Amino acid sequence: MKTSQENSKKMMWPTLATMAFSIVWGFGNVVNGFIYFDGTKVILSWIIIFLLFFIPYALMVGELGSVFQNSEGGVSSWINATIGPKWAYYAGWTFWAVHVVYISSKGTGGLRGMSWGIFGNTTWYDSLPTTCTQLATLAVFLFFCWVASRGVPVIKTLSTIAGSSMFIMSILFIIMMYAAPMINPHAGFNSISWNWKNFVPDFNLKYFTSLSILVFAVGGAEKISPYVNKLKDPSRNFPKSMLGLAAMVMISAILGTIALAMMFDPKVVNANLNEYISNGPYMAFDKLGQYYGVGGLFMYIYAWCNVIGQFSALVISIDAPLRILLGSKEAKDYIPKKLLKVNKHGAYINGIWMIVCLSGGLIVLQAIMPNAQAVMAQLVKLNSIVMPMRYLWVFIAYIALRKQAAKFHNGQNYEMTKHQWLAYTLGVWGLIVTVACCLMGMYSDDPFTLCLNIATPIVLFLLGMILPTIKHHQDAKEQ
Repeated sequence: MKTSQENSKKMMWPTLATMAFSIVWGFGNVVNGFIYFDGTKVILSWIIIFLLFFIPYALMVGELGSVFQNSEGGVSSWINATIGPKWAYYAGWTFWAVHVVYISSKGTGGLRGMSWGIFGNTTWYDSLPTTCTQLATLAVFLFFCWVASRGVPVIKTLSTIAGSSMFIMSILFIIMMYAAPMINPHAGFNSISWNWKNFVPDFNLKYFTSLSILVFAVGGAEKISPYVNKLKDPSRNFPKSMLGLAAMVMISAILGTIALAMMFDPKVVNANLNEYISNGPYMAFDKLGQYYGVGGLFMYIYAWCNVIGQFSALVISIDAPLRILLGSKEAKDYIPKKLLKVNKHGAYINGIWMIVCLSGGLIVLQAIMPNAQAVMAQLVKLNSIVMPMRYLWVFIAYIALRKQAAKFHNGQNYEMTKHQWLAYTLGVWGLIVTVACCLMGMYSDDPFTLCLNIATPIVLFLLGMILPTIKHHQDAKEQ
């Protein structure tokens, strides 16, 4: 009777697929793919990345989540169980460190959204000297560091509301864009050539150095790992959830790309790359409003949802990854005691100061860029290089898990495949693809951007190596 009641409370696979879709996917991913890969030429690349990277990655996450269903630390817990505590520290450090760049981009994105929400464009904002825009970004960043140090729970609620509304607007954009030609047939839509050549990418330097954008876009499935065992019959239904997720993401990417192709000419986009990278989603919603005769209404709604989302994500990204890193079991063994200091609000105050130094330093450093659009474009690319580095630990944990399959699998856990050779092959393949895309993504014609793309992960890696050494010396002195 109890088992029957428990099963009735468990999720069906479409529910998990929909939850995962809202976590993993966003309208910005569609826009970035369209911009970086010459419009409709990105469609084939999306299909390849879904089939050869995303689906295996998601299924590996499912297996790890199923085996370690009682672990609350996510990837760090998986690494701790399969390899050991020191490697778990490095996994936790990587998860925290990649957010340094992400945090820097949230302030920039929030201010840009405010400009669209107030003025209906970014003409005035982009005309300001870069020093002014970066000082404003720094001020916003420092303010939200202060907010994070005080712990404001309402921010999480605002983030959930903004995230849900952004997700809904992304779906509505695609639906409304396809309906627009019937409602306003004389609005001057671009005609799309269905010639095969318009869907085959140009395999050139730009293509390979932009692949990190696609890998970054489809990552994040590890966030759904706690829900694997909340499914009815996980071994059968989790693969269905992931295939359903992949289908929804693929449909959204393809239909969204075609919708954007009806609005924007890739040649014009390539001629004004930084402008479209910085403002693409706003420009799309602005055009959509014009097609429906409501002016900038849709753009204003999107802009303010994005402002709330960007600033709340800024606070959460300062606080949550820091708590995961410094609140872990490994923290006391590998991290200096001063960084573990907690203030009266329960915030890791010295950890926040470390973020101030690293993210704040990156914001100040970017003041030498020619304009605010260039700063935004640089942060988008830098994020795509750094953020996927956390996915490496998923593949490492999976390979380690399969090496110890007899120890961890009890016959009731979900398994991606029964074939060990296939499991190893897919794990190593995911590792190679992620490393290759991150390394290729570092290339840039601009010397400063190239140096920043290379130096940022190196500095973060070295800092992660230095902290255990400092902790070791502290322990030696105490003894």
